[in-house]
Amino acid sequence: MSSSAGDRGLTMHWAFDEGTGASTMESVTKTVNDVHYVFNNAEFTTPCTPPWRQGVAGSSLLFDGYSTYIAHSAHEEERNGEPEFLPALSIGAWVAPRTYEWGHEGKLAAIVNRHNKDAKQGYLLGMFRHGSWSFQIGLEGGEWIEIWSPDGYELPKNEWSYVNAVFNGDKGKLKLYLNGSEIASAAAPAGSRLAQAADTDLLIGRNNHSSKLAEVFSLHMFSGLMDELKIYSRALSSEEVAASYQAVLALHGGVRPQVEYDDIRLDRTPLLADRHRPQYHVSPPAHWMNEPHAPIYFDGQYHLFYQHNPQGPYFHHIHWGHWVSEDLVHWRDLPIALAPEKDQLAPDGIWSGSATYDADGLPVLFFTAGNDSASPNQSVALARSTYSEDKDPDLVRWIKHPEPLIVQQQGMGAFGDFRDPFVWKDEDGWYALVGSGTEGGAGAALAFTSKDMLNWTYKGSFFEADIQKFPYLGPIWELPVFLPLGSDKQGVSKHLLLVSPVGAGADVEVFYWIGQLDKHSLSFLPDQEEPQLMDVGDFHFTGPSGMVDPVTGRNIVFTIAQGDRTSVLEYQSGWAHNGGLPVSVYLREDGRLGIEPIQELRSLRGEKRLSLHDKSLIEANEQLKAIQGDMLEIQLEMERGSAAQLGIKVRCTPDGEEETLLYYDWKESMLLADRTKTSQHSEEKCSGIQGGKLELCGENLKLHLYLDRSMVEAYANGLKSLTTRVYPGRKDALGLELWGDGEALVKSMDIWEMKSIW
Repeated sequence: MSSSAGDRGLTMHWAFDEGTGASTMESVTKTVNDVHYVFNNAEFTTPCTPPWRQGVAGSSLLFDGYSTYIAHSAHEEERNGEPEFLPALSIGAWVAPRTYEWGHEGKLAAIVNRHNKDAKQGYLLGMFRHGSWSFQIGLEGGEWIEIWSPDGYELPKNEWSYVNAVFNGDKGKLKLYLNGSEIASAAAPAGSRLAQAADTDLLIGRNNHSSKLAEVFSLHMFSGLMDELKIYSRALSSEEVAASYQAVLALHGGVRPQVEYDDIRLDRTPLLADRHRPQYHVSPPAHWMNEPHAPIYFDGQYHLFYQHNPQGPYFHHIHWGHWVSEDLVHWRDLPIALAPEKDQLAPDGIWSGSATYDADGLPVLFFTAGNDSASPNQSVALARSTYSEDKDPDLVRWIKHPEPLIVQQQGMGAFGDFRDPFVWKDEDGWYALVGSGTEGGAGAALAFTSKDMLNWTYKGSFFEADIQKFPYLGPIWELPVFLPLGSDKQGVSKHLLLVSPVGAGADVEVFYWIGQLDKHSLSFLPDQEEPQLMDVGDFHFTGPSGMVDPVTGRNIVFTIAQGDRTSVLEYQSGWAHNGGLPVSVYLREDGRLGIEPIQELRSLRGEKRLSLHDKSLIEANEQLKAIQGDMLEIQLEMERGSAAQLGIKVRCTPDGEEETLLYYDWKESMLLADRTKTSQHSEEKCSGIQGGKLELCGENLKLHLYLDRSMVEAYANGLKSLTTRVYPGRKDALGLELWGDGEALVKSMDIWEMKSIW
């Protein structure tokens, strides 16, 4: 949309009509500005330029929320002879926010700014919490003035809005306009002048004084689409603002232009070539995730949600992301299911929870509502699907119950730690476990019951740790999961309790007990006091959630596969963490817990690369020389012979400089991963030896391995898993080699290439 004769006093104009590339022109001075974007010079994926999308007039620029911004040098204005004090200023822009920032330290996510609030200089137009927005200026004489959007005039997500901010110093007025109409006015001293922020660059999409998180991430970045940004050195009239708005509407048949969801959503395409990002593990399209949770089956589809920061690959302002699948393997990205809103329920975060069914069999979500103005700042809340109205099988829309359902009281666990409800239903009603601790400093799961799903009764501690005997169980438990295992050989009904300890001294892994449910007192009686680990790979297998699959009757557990990287690498990569493979858990004949990857994963098998039987290590390794890959499934059975240690090296370079060894030690009865040679990259953290106890009881070593770029998962004899992360520095770290400290027999080995689920 070109400048016209009516643009008197126009000093800067970014039309964003390039539609491609990593630069944009300010058309008044013909200055070409670089568009800063993390993948302009990518290390781990194919470099690409920022995404351009359909705009209100021509194209628009999509800002990713954490790396995209434009810097227009202050020296450009100095060359144009810009005065130190301005009698007037007007800014107009079309914006379609994708997310809202939390508003750390009260700062705005800048649309455009050239300001220094401490010096009370310059101007800032930007967004705040829950879509509110503001225009702020510094005046000659050292006064800072702010004008804010009133309630009801927030900028909606995923929709185009036309925002205008006007300063008229002679009349002493500041005004805000939304979609061509005035929505707010504020007074300034008559005859006042805006004090320019000398030696400060004009930034589009990034705050001049953004706060830093983890010394890497700049907060207060704009996330979404932007088009037709104009700055004037005069005060536009209400008629001029309205006419500018109508001019764009005229291009779209007299209605406000619409945003296509595919144009604004997070796009996983740039990450598909990332040599470390798993491709058959479930993950967000981009940015941050932690626990996948609240699995539920409805109307022929599985739904799985996850803790998500859509603003960037860092932990902040958590939402509920959403996937859907027909087979628990191939997942589709859906819009965010739950987001913090301008209410008194959960304005500060939507934390983990679970899913169950209401009395009509419709899915409901129980979540931890974050409200920092309340004490405690965590409560249990509910959201209902709109399926009964819209019959949408993807369950895209959810409506929150306006009040929290369970609020922690003094004497109810460790006050202030109260989160991650796990809810289930039977013929007698609904039951909930909530993660907390005891006043004595031990982790605990608290129990509640309800007859109607809305009114809950506290039943006391469901189960708690003996912190003296097991200090690694920590002072607080998160993410309790409770699943039925059926009856043992004696006909006794057994259940599985999973917890994830946190806090001082806690070992942050997934611990479990097998035991019995006392339904009368709503408490758990473990068969053995000592907890067991599901996975021995340290902290890479955490954040459990679970469900009883109504299709097959299986118990399925989901986890987060945490990364092992610095914030710098997560910034450069554009993503952090992914889900682990879904696992089936069951009660074995010997009374132990069986743990196996779900059968549906076989659908990802591509070409079978190898099948061998009864070979020595030397013979097998000769055949393995032809096999390379970082997306493989491997099934391996080895008879120890004279070896005390036996296993397989994966992600090996031809010269052996980089490799990761997975092996079993019969003397120590340990399943181990040796990462001392995993990566030579100077910034990668993966190193050392991880592992834990595994009793094979005379069986051969049977490993079922999944390699998926940085993911390595080993399932051993159906009893334990070992999940770890590997980030080789070299691109040729793709080899395999069997290893042992003595003679051994490879009973069988099968290798398949694996396909991406995306």
